[in-house]
Amino acid sequence: MGQLLGLLIMSFFISGILFIPFIDFLYKIKLQRQKQITKDMFNKHTPIFDKFNSWKVGTPFGGGILIIIVVTLLTFWSYGVFGVKVKPWELFVLLFSFIGFGLLGLYDDIKKLFPDNKAFFGLSFTVKFLIQWIIAFILASVLYINLGYSFIFIHGFGLANIGFLYIPIAAFIIVSFANAFNIADGLDGLASGLLLICLGSFLAISSTALDQGLGMFISILMGSVGAFLYFNIYKARIWLGDVGSMALGASLGIIGLLTGKIIAVAFIGGVFVLEAGSSLLQILSKKFFGKKVFPVSPLHLYLQRHGWEEPKIVMRAWLLGFLFAIIGLYFAFIG
Repeated sequence: MGQLLGLLIMSFFISGILFIPFIDFLYKIKLQRQKQITKDMFNKHTPIFDKFNSWKVGTPFGGGILIIIVVTLLTFWSYGVFGVKVKPWELFVLLFSFIGFGLLGLYDDIKKLFPDNKAFFGLSFTVKFLIQWIIAFILASVLYINLGYSFIFIHGFGLANIGFLYIPIAAFIIVSFANAFNIADGLDGLASGLLLICLGSFLAISSTALDQGLGMFISILMGSVGAFLYFNIYKARIWLGDVGSMALGASLGIIGLLTGKIIAVAFIGGVFVLEAGSSLLQILSKKFFGKKVFPVSPLHLYLQRHGWEEPKIVMRAWLLGFLFAIIGLYFAFIG
C-alpha cells in the first residue's frame, strides 16, 4: 500500500507543477470557452446553462489532455521500474478506454475552435454515439474473451456466471459512465471531486484483491486528478473539456469492471447515475409524452435554477458521493 500512496503523491506533484504552464499554453492556443450559444450533447441549445455560466466565458478547457499524458507515461514508467507483472490485456483495456474515449472527446473540443463548424469535418451525435459503442464492445469483448470476465457478484448468491451476456452489460456500463461523467461535468469541481471519491473506493477494493497493476493505475490517476481539482474548484482556472470527461468516465467504468464488482459500481458512482438518470428521464418524457418531468435537467442544473449556489451544490454532491461510496464498499466486501 505504501508503494501505491507513493505513486499517488508523485503523480499529484508532477501534474500540479505541469498544470501551471499548461494553463498558460491553453490560453495561448485559445482553447477557451467562447461567447457563443452553448449546446448540449444532442446539439440543442441550452439557455438555462448559459444563464448560470455566462461569467465563465474565457476559462480554458482541455485539462484532460495533460491528465491523459501524465497518467499514461507514469503508468508505463511505474510498471517497468517496479517490475509489475501486469496482464497485457488488462493494461490494454485500461489505456485503450482512457485514450480512445479521450480522443473522441478531443474531437469535440477542437471542433469548438471553429465557429459554426466551418472548415471542420463534423460528425453527428448519432455517429459519435455509435463510435462510443464500438469502442465499448471492443473493450467488453477483451474483458470476456481474453481476461475471462463473465460473472457478476450478487449478495446472497455469490458469483453468477452470465456468459456471453457479460459483453453487452459491460459495454453498457462503459458507455453509460462516459456520458454520465460528461453530463455531471457542468460545475466547477463537481465531476473531478466525485471521481476522486470513486477512485479511492476502487483502490481499496483492488488492494484487497491484490491486483497491483490496477492499484498502481488507480493511484497514478488519483494523483493527477487531485492536482487538476486544485485548479478546478470554484472559481475554476481550467476545465477538463470533453477530452477529459469522456476519458475519465470510461476509465471509471472499466476500473469498476476490472474489480469484478459490477453491482457495487452502480452505488460507488451513484451521483453520476443520478445525474445521467435525470437527463435520460427528461429526454424520454419529452419524446414519448411530449412534456418535461423537471423544469431543467440534469440534477445540478435543476438545483441551480432553484437558487442553490454552485459551491453548495458541489460540496453536498461530494458528501452524497461519499455516502454512496460507503454503501458501494459495503456491497463489495460483504458475502
